[in-house]
Amino acid sequence: MYDRELNLTKLLERKSFFLFGPRSTGKTTLIKQQLPNSKVFDLLKSETYLRLVKNPSLLEESIQDNNQYIVIDEIQKLPALLDEVHRLIEAKGIRFLLTGSSARKLKHGGANLLAGRAWLANLLEMLLNTLLF
Repeated sequence: MYDRELNLTKLLERKSFFLFGPRSTGKTTLIKQQLPNSKVFDLLKSETYLRLVKNPSLLEESIQDNNQYIVIDEIQKLPALLDEVHRLIEAKGIRFLLTGSSARKLKHGGANLLAGRAWLANLLEMLLNTLLF
């Protein structure tokens, strides 16, 4: 395991965030380490995805504590959910961490990128340089 400089708790104390990075860079692992008490909606789980795609308002119903950080993992799978996130940021002051492998899919799909309500952070790949002799 490697230490990362990115401090998710400090980021979320200020504002909601998108956290993008290539697959297998450790986004989910970082969330588990740094935000163990957050409520996580993993859109790779079929049950979670299907519930929210049918009724995005179930997001609000599933949040018990407005002061708890809410993580939506793989947000690019359900861009329409960003309208509900936008509403909850405005109406209830909920802080979200929205993760995904690419902002490109969201941008090209015309998704609500929460103009000014969420900042962007990137988790880059860690490279190990080796010399071969």
